[in-house]
Amino acid sequence: MEKTQTELPAFTLKDLGAVERRFPTGRHALLCFVKEDCPTCGLTMPLIDAACRAFGAKLDMWAIGQDAEGNAKLVESNRLSIPMLDDSALSVSFAYGIEIVPTIVLASPDGAELRRFEGFDRADWQNLIAEVARISGLAAPKIEWDSYPAQRPGCGSKSVEPGVAERLEAAARGERLTARRIEIGAQDEFEFMFERGLTDGLPVVPPTPERVAWMLTGTRRDPREIVAVLPPNLAPASVEKLAVNAVMAGCRPEYFPVVLAAIEAVATPEFNIHGVMATTWGATPVIIVNGPIRRRLGMNMGMMALGYGNRANATIGRAVKLALRNIGGARPGDIERSTFGAIGKFTTCFAEWEERSPWEPLHVERGFRKDESVVTVLGLEAGSRQIADQHSRTAHALCTSLALGLEACWHPKQHFSGEVLLVVSPEHADTIARDKWSKARVRERIQQATARPVRELLPDQECGEGIPLKAFGLENPTPEQLEHRVPKFRKPEDINIIVAGGEAGKFSAIFAGWVSGPIGSISVSRRIEEVP
Repeated sequence: MEKTQTELPAFTLKDLGAVERRFPTGRHALLCFVKEDCPTCGLTMPLIDAACRAFGAKLDMWAIGQDAEGNAKLVESNRLSIPMLDDSALSVSFAYGIEIVPTIVLASPDGAELRRFEGFDRADWQNLIAEVARISGLAAPKIEWDSYPAQRPGCGSKSVEPGVAERLEAAARGERLTARRIEIGAQDEFEFMFERGLTDGLPVVPPTPERVAWMLTGTRRDPREIVAVLPPNLAPASVEKLAVNAVMAGCRPEYFPVVLAAIEAVATPEFNIHGVMATTWGATPVIIVNGPIRRRLGMNMGMMALGYGNRANATIGRAVKLALRNIGGARPGDIERSTFGAIGKFTTCFAEWEERSPWEPLHVERGFRKDESVVTVLGLEAGSRQIADQHSRTAHALCTSLALGLEACWHPKQHFSGEVLLVVSPEHADTIARDKWSKARVRERIQQATARPVRELLPDQECGEGIPLKAFGLENPTPEQLEHRVPKFRKPEDINIIVAGGEAGKFSAIFAGWVSGPIGSISVSRRIEEVP
């Protein structure tokens, strides 16, 4: 079977005399990608120049240098006769997939690749010289092959250096960054970010164009696309602006689709991010990730799932909060006016341990397929509290314990305050699973165990907090009406249940709710659009 030849990209580059050289030209060509600070390139340059002197009348032979200043040094130090083309922009190196220099490419007259090798290999060079002699019909140059090593590895191409590769990839896709660039001169870039109020109180990663371009490789969406309009400033949050904040938060590009989906979710009217951020209660977006992406990103869903130490967990949540601050304008002491705040306002994001749960995952409950990756945001208290129960051995007893812990959410005398999140540990999940209780059964028991008579929920001289009679639609209640039992939550579905946490420890965790309904926040889920 005849091997299919690869058509090489056409290009135009200038040599050191500013003369344009175009490829292909209708003749065989030898393209030699080099850079000045590579010792193996220095070893190879005499061979490249010898080939040019011998065959240059019949073939196009060009050295393609990756550094404008270094190109001239290479020519001068090696007294080269071969034309040196300037690829300091690295666009040709990127288009040709150059990862190692030197890389030698032999091309046919119509621009098809005939031969390619990288680094230094004496046998490869001997074969190349023989092939070019045959193509040109000219005598091969006399080379002292014994003076060359058998092999020597090359150096990394400048086109694959961190930041550069991402910029080149974005440019190849036709993406152009539109954000305003700020020159800070000699000022420390980290201090500059603090002074401009662009941080959450911790240092952020400076969002250079190269880093932002790298972040944009995590999505196929147009950088100019408006993902959401973020209150309180009602500012348009473009893909590019969100990429800037994801860089600042320390995200990797593969995390970026989760950030985009989370921003879409928090910007919905039903989530009411303005209320979540502006309330004097300590509320924040709590982000739960479900589906296959959890594993691909290496998210923590086990031990320390609600803590620190995992880059994906920490930076995804932080990127959302930075975007709300830097784009939307939700800044502490201004629009964000929480009386105490909480450490969870920096970031609260983790994954559900679906494989360890006896129940269907959160996103499946919400109508998504199990194999879909989904982010769910809930407007909850910005920090969890733990419920310890090391003695209950039945689902009934354990769920009663969990209910008593949940009763303290907001205030024990305040019922119907909003959605909550119950994070059941694996050991507690096992206890419940042994009795084959469904999530619906767990919620039912919680509602039963937290139901209190109306009279216990009324404000009185012992405790001024509570629910006034008019909230129950009562003015002159009968004794029977005062004995009517009211569950903690407006409806069982307000109790969101997932499994996460370490394998050891008979503890579960809860995030208290804020306010539900039109004046509060309703949890929202969005499918994550991953890059294949």
